[in-house]
Amino acid sequence: MVKIIGQGQAFGSPGIDPRWTHANKDGVGTAYSTASHVWFTIWNGIVTEVYHPTVDKPQIRDLQYLISDGKSFFHEEQSDLESKVESMWTHGLGYRITNSDPQGRYAVIKEVIADPHLSCILQHTKLTGEPEFISQLQLYALCAPHLEVSGRDNNGYVTEVAGHRILTAHKGGTWLALGATVPFTHLSCGYVGESDGWRDLADNFQMDWEFGSAVDGNIALTGKLNLDGSNEFTLGLAFGTTLHNAVSTLFQSLNIPFQEQKQHYIEQWERSRQDIKPLENASYDDGKLYHNSISLLLAHEDKVYPGALIASLAIPWGEAKDDQDQGGYHLVWTRDLVSSVTGLVAAGETQTAVRSLIYLATSQQEDGGFAQNFWVDGEPYWKGIQLDEVAFPILLGWLLHQKNACSNFDIYPMVQRAAGYLIRHGPATQQERWEENSGYSPSTLASNIAALICAAQFARERGDEATAQFIEEYADFLESHIEAWTVTTEGTLVPGIKRHYIRITPSNIDNPQPNENPNQGTLFISSQPPGEPAEFLAKEIVDGGFLQLVRYGIRKPDDPIIVDSVKVIDAVLKVDTPVGPCWHRYNHDGYGQQEDGNAYTGSGKGRAWPLLTAERGHYELAAGGDVKTYIKVMEGFASNTCLLPEQVWDEADRPEIHMCLGKPTGSAMPLMWAHAEYIKLLRSNHDGQVFDLIPEVANRYLGERQECKLLEIWKFNRQIDKVKKGYTLRIHALASFQLHWSQDNWQTGEDRPSTSTKLGVNFADISVCDNQEQPINFTFFWIESSKWEQRNYTVLVE
Repeated sequence: MVKIIGQGQAFGSPGIDPRWTHANKDGVGTAYSTASHVWFTIWNGIVTEVYHPTVDKPQIRDLQYLISDGKSFFHEEQSDLESKVESMWTHGLGYRITNSDPQGRYAVIKEVIADPHLSCILQHTKLTGEPEFISQLQLYALCAPHLEVSGRDNNGYVTEVAGHRILTAHKGGTWLALGATVPFTHLSCGYVGESDGWRDLADNFQMDWEFGSAVDGNIALTGKLNLDGSNEFTLGLAFGTTLHNAVSTLFQSLNIPFQEQKQHYIEQWERSRQDIKPLENASYDDGKLYHNSISLLLAHEDKVYPGALIASLAIPWGEAKDDQDQGGYHLVWTRDLVSSVTGLVAAGETQTAVRSLIYLATSQQEDGGFAQNFWVDGEPYWKGIQLDEVAFPILLGWLLHQKNACSNFDIYPMVQRAAGYLIRHGPATQQERWEENSGYSPSTLASNIAALICAAQFARERGDEATAQFIEEYADFLESHIEAWTVTTEGTLVPGIKRHYIRITPSNIDNPQPNENPNQGTLFISSQPPGEPAEFLAKEIVDGGFLQLVRYGIRKPDDPIIVDSVKVIDAVLKVDTPVGPCWHRYNHDGYGQQEDGNAYTGSGKGRAWPLLTAERGHYELAAGGDVKTYIKVMEGFASNTCLLPEQVWDEADRPEIHMCLGKPTGSAMPLMWAHAEYIKLLRSNHDGQVFDLIPEVANRYLGERQECKLLEIWKFNRQIDKVKKGYTLRIHALASFQLHWSQDNWQTGEDRPSTSTKLGVNFADISVCDNQEQPINFTFFWIESSKWEQRNYTVLVE
């Protein structure tokens, strides 16, 4: 029978405002088995956010030990001890933590894993040091619940069950239970910053408070462990949907000896290597980062929603964030998900990617689009429209189709709806891959063109030649405008280079007459420090997104504009670190550590991104350059536990603020996108060809280009005012129409019925002759409503 003990409620409700913890993790882990619905993270020698029952739901802030001799000192692990974190194995995500007293008097050695079958974190603990000294030590477990993704409104209780007293907490439908293989002698629930165990011990090195409950607040649970006769025990943190569920899980997990649990844990992870390619031969660290990257990618998949992979088990700059900001990186972005599972496919593991493809198909919105990001259950979080995130599921579908990995599930409806979305909503995107600006982006265009060519192949295999041709011709339209939309001819960043790709040509997607001139326009860049300029000439803002044109096979690596653009980003964005080169996202980026090293809190300075080093490595391979350098650099950016950060410090060492050139900042670590890029770079180097290159795309655009159609498109969200001679002017609309048009200023007129497609688009073509001088005038008669458009449109011929 489970009984909550009523021994007085803590004072100081509701406690201080809750925060999350640092995001540059030293370790993340979970059991390989889908039966264990719990994930853990480690930072600075302690367990930090633990996720349950899904990979997007952090349930605690941290779990650590407090150590005191009861009379002269008190230490907390994360701030007072010297920490060393090591991986216990190459293939499995288990960690050994050694937290040492700076004076060398004692050390706390912990091994952290998840129960291989139950939702419980296990922390085997051993206290070492001079026997006489450690015999005087008192050890306390301190846990800060943040149940249901918030530190507010949590409830903690001292609980007795089966003759054992333990600590429990709950909120809504989530419970946790904290206990050990040795008993607690004192237990208390308190409010953080007011009546918690840390504040209690800091007063006189003794645990004087024993509160039976702390409700509706930011709480902490404290338990003094009975170390009489033993300096070695296992601490368990279990979760459940009821108090009984959590408590039963805790005791069942602790009942099995830790060494047996550890053996099962690693045996499970070793099973994950059955189909893995031996790409460690292409590495320079004996495959350590390669195998850890595989494990990390697998660990970021949810177990309740198979196929849902989050971007990172981290909350960037969480220590500075009110935990009402619930998102963090523990959300699904289709861009990150597809990158992650494509990395696994490059390593030889396709089953996860197949699950992800089906998951994406079931998460697709009715109009064919995908939310900017979403919880694992498919509920959207941010609501922006990113056309590359609609394209990536198509690319994944084609990759797996080429490998005959899909069996009974028909992905073509998803592909067809996504292709229709791209055609209806493009070519400008509300947000590009950096999720901030609207307009014409080289990286977005690259993904869209590649995806549409793949979608056309799917349609052709279904025997639908008309749909295939329509999709291909829209891709040709995009491809033929890349330079006109995204290459400035007035470059000023590097002397002598006037033509180069820019990050994005700004354009409002709600403006039917969009700016399409990359020499014009002002770009607003968010996250600038107060008082600093936030608007810049778009032609002077660059990023490496144009490299995706080479990656997919849309442009050759020796294309003169590509070559010049590489020179520009090297001059403007490249940072040399002790381990090698790294690049910023774009100049004047504000998303990163502040100038003084403090956490990003809405403004800062964007730092260098290791994943961009791997992207550059793929370009070097395509260009016939040295790839080894980039592989070594990526391995150099990894922590000793083989985690890759989102950003690294880009300036000289600042030890007073704990920032070192080429070392992680407070942004996310690990970032799965970076790990996937590294694996793909190994595979690309192994194959001698970029893994993401799509032969069907390269055959269409890098060869004789005989199939490419000269097309200009007018549609209601892009009402162009001119067309070139010799082109076909294609008119798009979302309903059936008859086009009434004239090429001689309405002296004569013609009628042309629209052609319907299976993509939600109707179109009519007008061939523009080489000798055409007069404008093209047209209007619409809408078939379904039997009404005229009530206005004329004009397109000049040039």
